[in-house]
Amino acid sequence: MFKYLISAAKLADCYQQPNVVVIDCRFSLADTEEGERNYQQAHISGAHYLHLDKHLSGIKSVHGGRHPLPDSETLAAILRDLGVNQQTLIVAYDDHRFAFASRLWWLLRYLGHDNVKVLDGGFSAWRQLDLPVDNESPIAAQSGNFSATLNAAMVVDINEVKTIPHSQSSVLIDSREKARFLGQQEPIDPIAGHINGAVNFPWQEVTDAQGLMQADPQQRWGDVLAQEDVVVYCGSGVTACVNLLALAESGGRMPSCMLGVE
Repeated sequence: MFKYLISAAKLADCYQQPNVVVIDCRFSLADTEEGERNYQQAHISGAHYLHLDKHLSGIKSVHGGRHPLPDSETLAAILRDLGVNQQTLIVAYDDHRFAFASRLWWLLRYLGHDNVKVLDGGFSAWRQLDLPVDNESPIAAQSGNFSATLNAAMVVDINEVKTIPHSQSSVLIDSREKARFLGQQEPIDPIAGHINGAVNFPWQEVTDAQGLMQADPQQRWGDVLAQEDVVVYCGSGVTACVNLLALAESGGRMPSCMLGVE
């Protein structure tokens, strides 16, 4: 049994309940409007859509990376408009091995909302069971009362990261593909390679080819789970959340996140 994931079959039993809000997070870094187009064609019946750039990220500036954190009050207002209350179960899904749904999962926990799960296997798992889909954009029956209470300990800054290579009780995890970690190729970031002292756990290895969480995620981490402080990063703070989800699912302390390496 997973704590932060929900199967398509389990979601089918509860997705129409009034205290459940389902959010479609499908997105493509190569075509930033693809996810919303796919949502408009078909999505889990009753699901709302949140866009990575428009809703789950803040305004870009010279510094801060490609996907800076959104303004907490702005995101809280969006959630209220979707009917989210303090006790609402939120279920996030995508079709990209948790890459974007886990970003919402992390953001909600950062905002103090712990009652959130990610659909294991994403939209494909829902379709494989021939469960209900539609192409309508739902309107919440009434606005929710959600309010944000930030957990600042979930984010670290560059000065804290610089201390990790000199610590015996901390570990810094780079979530990018191995070739990018090694500096063999760099299609996005201005400088190839990785932060000094980081270890590589590519985010794609969290799931199998069907986008389902590996059966025993705890085996993946080894000594990492014994560390007092675990900090995870990627290129901009999105796919790092897949590792954050898997670490949390493995029973370790909620790790911190550094948003990107830019």
